[in-house]
Parts: sequence; structure tokens; C-alpha cells
Amino acid sequence: GNTALDGNNGSINSISDRGTQLPGHREIDKFGQNRDSVYFKDGVRHIDFVLSYVDDKDGDKKAERRREFEANLEKAGLELEAEDKSESDDRKTYYLKIHAPWEVLATYADVLKIKVPFKASDIPKAREVPLEWLTQPFRLPHNVMRPEPDYFTAPFDKSKVEFFLIDDKDTFFPPSTRNRIVYYILTRCPYYKEDRKEKDKTGIKRLLNNGTYTSAYPLHDCKYWKKAQDMQCESERYHLYKNWARFLCFYKKQPLNLIKKYYGEKIGIYFAWLGFYTEMLFFAAVMGVICFVYGVLSYEDNITSKEICDPEIGGMIVMCPLCDKKCSYWKLNSTCLSSWQSHLFDNEGTVFFAMFMGIWVTLFLEFWKRRQARLEYEWDLVDFEEEQQQLQIRPEYELKCSGRRLNRITQETEPYLPFPSKCARFCLSGATVLFWTCLIVACIMGVIAYRLAVYAAFASVMKDSPTSKIQLVGSLITPQLATSVTASCINFVIILILNFLYEHVAIWITDMEIPKTHLEYENKLTMKMFMFQFVNYYSSSFYVAFFKGKFVGYPGNYSYMFGKWSKLRNEECAPGGCLIELTTQLLIVMAGKQMVGNIQEALLPLFRNWWGSRKGRSHPESTYSRWEQDHNLQNFSQFGLFYEYLEMVIQFGFITLFVASFPLAPLLALFNNILEVRVDAWKFTTQFRRPVAAKARNIGAWKEILNVVAILSVVTNAFIVAFTSDMIPRLVYLYAYHPGSEATMRGYITNSLSFYNISQIPEDNLPEHGENPSWFNSSTITRCSYRDYRYPPGHEKQYTHTMQFWHILAAKLAFIIIMEHVVFVVKFFVAWLIPDVPVEVKAHIKRERFLVQEYLHNYEVEKLKMQLSQSFCLSTETASLLPSSPRKHPGAF
Repeated sequence: GNTALDGNNGSINSISDRGTQLPGHREIDKFGQNRDSVYFKDGVRHIDFVLSYVDDKDGDKKAERRREFEANLEKAGLELEAEDKSESDDRKTYYLKIHAPWEVLATYADVLKIKVPFKASDIPKAREVPLEWLTQPFRLPHNVMRPEPDYFTAPFDKSKVEFFLIDDKDTFFPPSTRNRIVYYILTRCPYYKEDRKEKDKTGIKRLLNNGTYTSAYPLHDCKYWKKAQDMQCESERYHLYKNWARFLCFYKKQPLNLIKKYYGEKIGIYFAWLGFYTEMLFFAAVMGVICFVYGVLSYEDNITSKEICDPEIGGMIVMCPLCDKKCSYWKLNSTCLSSWQSHLFDNEGTVFFAMFMGIWVTLFLEFWKRRQARLEYEWDLVDFEEEQQQLQIRPEYELKCSGRRLNRITQETEPYLPFPSKCARFCLSGATVLFWTCLIVACIMGVIAYRLAVYAAFASVMKDSPTSKIQLVGSLITPQLATSVTASCINFVIILILNFLYEHVAIWITDMEIPKTHLEYENKLTMKMFMFQFVNYYSSSFYVAFFKGKFVGYPGNYSYMFGKWSKLRNEECAPGGCLIELTTQLLIVMAGKQMVGNIQEALLPLFRNWWGSRKGRSHPESTYSRWEQDHNLQNFSQFGLFYEYLEMVIQFGFITLFVASFPLAPLLALFNNILEVRVDAWKFTTQFRRPVAAKARNIGAWKEILNVVAILSVVTNAFIVAFTSDMIPRLVYLYAYHPGSEATMRGYITNSLSFYNISQIPEDNLPEHGENPSWFNSSTITRCSYRDYRYPPGHEKQYTHTMQFWHILAAKLAFIIIMEHVVFVVKFFVAWLIPDVPVEVKAHIKRERFLVQEYLHNYEVEKLKMQLSQSFCLSTETASLLPSSPRKHPGAF
């Protein structure tokens, strides 16, 4: 630790002598040794972590902190080696290399209960599957897919070193485990003097925040574009880039075991989940394409659209104005194009696809549980319970919680947060989340108000008149479509702005709550962010799906958003239904989010690091060191993986909650995810510093969120089919109200409209003078139509709902109940039928536990025998060495 080491063997003489070298030493280092190495200058000790810093205006205070911190690191057993700024490429950055010797690694591996091999696995390998050769093009080489042999493992015990398979102490712990242990020490090492114990002066995180150090990171093992020259280095980064991160490998399986070995289990689990989700999306995408193709092929059989487009039917129906003053009367056949577009997504296949997706979601979650169970066994995470997470209490919790109490289980004192403080922090956190949620709702209300106000302007500009300057465009884009597209774009911009602001707020309030463990911190942040994102991304789609066109009223008695004084009349659905608007909303927000996300993830890092990569390739290896190359990469933040999960779970919501309105959503998601896997892999291997390895046995709180979204999706899709699409009204007409003996959809359009006398329309609802089209003649046209089921004028129940309205409403409610029950019964049956843990995995787990107990027992017995044997031999030797009893002198009596 504190002993001064000889400068010739590559370590520092002392912390205070940093930068001093023997004559000629720099020349040898610079011209005789390859600096693109992951070893100390002696070429023996592995660099497990690197700290960097620069001189600045506050240098004396920071230098004092560094001296104390580094002295305490040495006391903890870590070995340090410094690189002077004169050795660095920019001539201003100092580097401190850290090596953990065997004694430190063994001690903390015991504390952290890290599992290590004690016996080669004797479980026979799985038999080859018939026709396995068909999957050969999708598989990677065996040494990439299985970089390590299979072992039985047990938690490391420093007192039983002989029990484990230790061939070489230098390579027994892989680099990912080594950097995890060193980071654990760094986060808990103080930087105050022994005579002044200031608890808040602890840990590398605080030193990074106050600028004492500029960065802290473990090293990549080599350049990503070529193997390391050192034969001891496995060049895992190169293999990951070659076989995983390149887009041309998109059809290959991911080397999950190599990812886990290099980056740790937490990142490995993320890529395993993302890959499995992408595989399952293929089946949903195929079914969605089939449903869409059905809509295209049944195009010509769509009698409803034909009637709307027919000049003798739709061309003769005059519709009431859709807004006050600025909107004119219009003919039904002006919505011909949108009715054809609606049919592509609103057809019989919609019902089938909605039910299919409800079952697909269950299969996805159940099969993921099985895949996860297999990974837990293969990656030694079976016994990685929350008790082990308790060993990873956040340093921030230990520092900020001044109170201490006795733990009833461990009987040791531990820091705790008093209940009044916890309650106050929770209330403030809840109030903040509620405020931001209300802010989103207010923004959505603003967008709705925009839709209502701007619709009149679009209707005025696009009205069918010979003098219209945009007559051609106006015939293709209806006022409804123009309003929907612009409102969706504005809503998307608002979503991005609110997301940017709320991210900082969510992190701040989670820090304020002072969660105890890393797991608890992640779960709390996950719930806050997802609740916000859920409202932010989906609220506008919920409005279009379940509110628009449902509370309109009728001519003479229209409903208004903020009361009649606001003059913002509630929106109506087009005669083809609101489903096409929901499709437009979903397409713009979902595709826009994916496009912005891919630009942020791929293009921006590419431009940002272009110069750094260029510099890295142009420098000779002898002068541009491995730690400098990694220093120029981006830091992988603690929230990096969190944002990746959040992006995918929001996408999962889009393809499940509203998929009945857009069957092609899974196809868009599939294309995005194929790109996402490779973009994320490319970022990890080329753009980011190597993250500190972390353990996780599952995807955490995201699993429960996916379950909630899956259950909610069944309800939302049932309501979309019932209330947003025109499926149920068409079926009721077909089987109950069609004229004649033959079941046909002819006459449906006329049947679905009600009439109102123009003479009875209040003045405030009538178009202004000059707004009416040229074909409108008030003397010949005496009534207009609107979309509802109400009795006509002159009837004893005029303008009240007809019996057909109540029949349709009953059919909608019945459909929702039947669909939900059918899907839920199938979901629960499938969940019951598919066991969460495969049978062979259960057997392997039991076999390993049995062997651990047996081998430990035999080890203890043999150890006891050896001790008894040694003690027996020792006692025998001692007895033989004792002087014999003195003989009595013959003359003595």
C-alpha cells in the first residue's frame, strides 16, 4: 500500500513524486514500448481502472483531495501508477492507472459473493435439433457464441481458495469482475484526513462532480478495428465489433455470452431482451401485413366507400357545416378518398388482429420468462437475490442518512432515513409528478383547442369554390386531414420539449428521495419516467380514439369545449370514422419518435466522435496510449441503459395499445429494432468508454410495466374496435336493419345519417355570407345531414336517439365484454400452460446446488483430516524430540 516502489519496475515512487522519472526513462517508454496496452509499464500488472484530471484555477484544493484519496486507495490495497501530462497527447491531462492485486480481489469477491467456478460442468450438451443446418447462416462461430467453457459455480470464499479452479491468479477474475470490484472500492473510499472525519467527503462520484477528477473508467481491451498485439489480450472488443456491431450482421444471432463477459450481466440482459422482443415482433409484423393486404384486396368489395364516392348517392347528400360561421355546407362525396383510406385499416381483419395481438403479448411475456430463466442459470444469477443488492447500498444514502439503527436480521447498525423525513420527501415527489402530469394534460388541451380553432380556417381555405387557389391540393387533403396532421406534428414537438425538461426533474426528485439501494433507485426513477412518458406520448392518441366525435351534439344543440362562449365546437368524425385520424396520429408520433431517436443515437455520436476516431487511427500505437484513446470516447452514464429500455417500452405501448387502428405498427417497430440492435451495439463498441460491469438477474421494474401495458392493451383495442371504428354499426346494419331479404351493405350510408331542417339551425351555427359553395341553393336545399342516429324533424320524438342507436350501443358493450373475456381467458390459459422455468433448467439448478453442498462437505472433511493428521504428526515429532527421563546415578539413593 504505502511502501515506496522502485520506479524501474513501472509503479510510482510515491504519490508526491508523481511525474518524476529516471534519466532516459521517458525515451524508453515513448519509443521502445507499445503504449496501446492494458498493463502497467512492467507489462505484468493489469490496468483495472483509470482516473484522469487536469490542472486548473482551483488546483491546490483539488490536489489536496487527490493526495488524500489516492493515499487511502493505497491503504485499501490498490496499486497506482501515474502518467504525467507531458506524456499525454494534449499535454494537459494527467492519468492515474489502478491495479487491484490478488489479495484485494479475493477479499472483495468474498464480500460481494461473486460466483466463481469450482468444477467443470458434467451436464451433457443438448442434442442437435433436426434440420439445424438451416439455421447455420444465422449463427456465429462457436468461439464467439461460447467464449467460456461451462462450469459449476459457487460464491467465492477467501478461506477456501483451494476449493476453486484457480489456474492463474492473474486471470482468474475476468476484467469485468475486476473493474466492478475496483469501482466498488472507489465509490466508498474517503478523501478526508484521518484527524478530520467529514462523512460527505467520500467516493469517486463526488470527486467527479466537484471537478477533482475529470473522468473514471475501465479500459477497453483493444482497438475495435483490429486485434491487440499482446497475445495475453483476448481482443474481445474486436470480436464484438466484427461479429455484432456491424449492420451487415443484422441477420446473425447476438453473441450474448461474449456481451455478458465483456460488459457484465446487466447490459447482457438488455440485449437479450431486445433481441428476443425483435424476434417476436416478426410474427406480429407478418400478421399485421396480412391484415393490411386483406384491406387492399377487399378494396373493390367496399360498398360503403362506393356509395360515398357515387355522384348519385354521396354527391346528392348535403352535409351540415362542421364548424360555426367559417364552415360551409359540403357534399358527402368530398370525403371519397378518406373513406377508401379508412377501409385499409377499418375492416373485418381489424377485429381478428386486435384479438391476435392480445394473445401475442401474452406469448411474448411468457416465453421471455423462460428465456430469462435460462439466462439466469447460464450466467450464475439464480441466487442473485435482493439480499445481495443490499450489499450495494448507495454511497449517497450512507452519506445523507445521519441516523443509525439496529438491523433486526444482521444485528448490525445501519444508516436509515427517519419516517417524517421520508414522508415529506415522498409528498414533495408526488406533488411534483402530479404537477408535471397536469402540465401535459394542459398542453394536450391546448392542442385540442388548436384543432378546433384551426379547423375552421382550413375549411374556409379549402372550400370547394372555383376561385380557390389550392383547388388541386384541396381535393386531395380534406380539412380534417390537414388539421390532424398539423396538430399531430405540433403535439410531437411538445412531447419532445416536455421530455427534455422532465428528465432532469425526474432525476432531481429521485435523488431527493434518497433511495437506499441501486435497485430501489432504478425502480423509483423507472416508475416516475414511465408514468410521465405514458401520459406524454399516449394522451393525444387516447383523445382521438375515445373522445373525438363522441360528444358533438347535433345541429341547433352543439356541444362546445369550454362552453358556448368559447365558440370552440367539439370536433366531429368524418363519415368514414375517426379511425383514420387515429392511424395518422399514431404514424406521425411513432415514426417521428423512432426517427428522432435514431438520429440522436447514430448520427450525432458519429459526428461528435469523427475527429476522435480519426485521431486514434492516425496516431502511432507507440505514442497514443490505450487510456487516452478511451478518454476521448463518450462516457456511458448511469442512465444510459435506462433510456434504452424506456425507448423500447414506449414503442411496445404503441404497437399494443392502439394496434387495432394501425396493423403496420409492428412492421415499423421491427425495422426500427433491427437497426436499434446494431446501432446500440455500434455505440457500445466504438463510441462509449467501457461501462463498469454490473449484475442484474432480470429487466427489473420494466417487467411489471410490460405486464400492465399488456393487460391495458386488451381493453384499449376492444374499445377502439367498438367505439372508434365503424365495425359494430356496420355489422348491426348488415344483420338487423338492411332492407330486403339479402344481407348487404347497400344503403348503409343513408341509414347512418340523420337530417335537420336548415331553417331551424340557429344563426350562430350558420355559415357567414359568402362562405357557402357555388352549388348551394337555399331555395332547393332545405335540409342537411349529420352523422348520428336521431329521429327526423316532424317526428313525435324529433332529434332524440332512435332505437337503432341503443341497439348499436348494446352491441358495442357486448363486443367489449366478449372480446375481453375471450382474450383474457386465452391469456391466462397460455400463461398457465407455459411454465416460467424450463424443466431442464430446474434440473440443472438442483444438480448444481447438490454438487456445491457435496463438494463443500467433502472439502471440509478432507481439510479436517489433514489438520488432524498434521496435528498428530506434530505431536509425535514433539514427543520424539523431548529429552528422555534421566537415569538415576548408581550411587544415589
